[in-house]
Amino acid sequence: MRRTERRRRRGAVLGTALVVLLAAPAAPVVTSVSGDRPPADNVILLIGDGMGDSEIAAARNYSVGASGRLAMDTLDRSGRRTTASVDEHGDPVYVTDSAAGATAWATGRRTVNGRVSKTHDTDRPLPTLLEKARRQGLATGSVTTASLADATPAALAAHVSDRSCKGPEDMAACPADTRAAGGAGSVAEQTLAARPDVLLGGGGDHFAQTVRDGPHRGRTVLEQALAEGYHVVRDRAALRAARPDRPVLGLFAADYLHVEWTGKPAAPGGTASQRCATRNPARPAGTPTLAESTSAALALLTARRDRLGFFLQVEGASIDDRAHEADPCGQIGETLAFDRAVSVARAYAARHPRTLVIVTADHGHATQILPDDARPPGRSTTLLTDEGRPMLLAYATSTEQPGGSQEHTGVPVPVSASGPLAHRVLGLRENTELFTTVSEALGLG
Repeated sequence: MRRTERRRRRGAVLGTALVVLLAAPAAPVVTSVSGDRPPADNVILLIGDGMGDSEIAAARNYSVGASGRLAMDTLDRSGRRTTASVDEHGDPVYVTDSAAGATAWATGRRTVNGRVSKTHDTDRPLPTLLEKARRQGLATGSVTTASLADATPAALAAHVSDRSCKGPEDMAACPADTRAAGGAGSVAEQTLAARPDVLLGGGGDHFAQTVRDGPHRGRTVLEQALAEGYHVVRDRAALRAARPDRPVLGLFAADYLHVEWTGKPAAPGGTASQRCATRNPARPAGTPTLAESTSAALALLTARRDRLGFFLQVEGASIDDRAHEADPCGQIGETLAFDRAVSVARAYAARHPRTLVIVTADHGHATQILPDDARPPGRSTTLLTDEGRPMLLAYATSTEQPGGSQEHTGVPVPVSASGPLAHRVLGLRENTELFTTVSEALGLG
């Protein structure tokens, strides 16, 4: 099927009516296609940052019980992915950070911890899934609960020597990447240059920084975005009103979005049994949930009839952030918020069968579920689950003193998928193979 024919098979323009999007008539199932048509029209890649088996089990136990199932548990195929990074010589480093972890699936190559979509040895840019998809004529999008300049979304749209180089005023660790040195600039600048159709997350402070060199010197990155035609939205109402006739940049927080749940953090010697508060008073009322942002992104990408399909990445970033802080309620709330985004993706794929949905993580984290009479070292707390049972969670990978950050772990992480090429996630495979799976699903050259 040629590209013009493929365009005609796209679903009706659905705008921003999100309920209509999910209830629209199913796209026709194609039973016979010519050999040049890729297996999928769309790929939705959902990343739970720091969401290893323990983090998933804690959220499952707390909310739906030990015998219950989350949305992410119900995809058609499941497997495991390794998570190691490498050093400058290519030798394995058994525990990755988010920058190297995201680079692995974004580029198909392992790199040094802290580096974003650049080679481990020569520090040269590597082409990414988003860049390849855009060149192929697909719509592209990135949704996150972190800053849009943070490591996981950055790996799709930018190439910097250090993940800290988020805005033009943050370039101390990336001298060769500055425009003055002939580089492409900060993550925020490069993300705009990559021109995804939809960018939704936090990072307002990074986009408010002033460009110091190059043709946009003296402008903020946000001013540059406006000049280049981006529709900037700041809250749920504005997001719902967004139209697909131009790219959309959603900046819903200065950096990370406020988490949905709160509770007492784990403490040395444990805490009194607690239930989590499912409303965070610090979270602004107009902040869209991850599920709402995912729905909006899908509506906007689907409505781009000038595109051949789409690639969308969705990140639940604060699972990792809250695990670092030994904050089990924040961590569980963000895992469940991520799972609701998985439900949105699954509902979309049910109406658009040529959509591959993949759910995975970049690395595991420090959470341990222990017998409720254990006395673990480090920090711990006991939660009372929705089943009315105690669940002891322990964090013991850093100092017991306040401010000590819990650590990533080097374990393989779960991966599950439904849709075209879902079988490619079966077994234990390298995390770099996700790049190949997405590329082949979309026919990226």
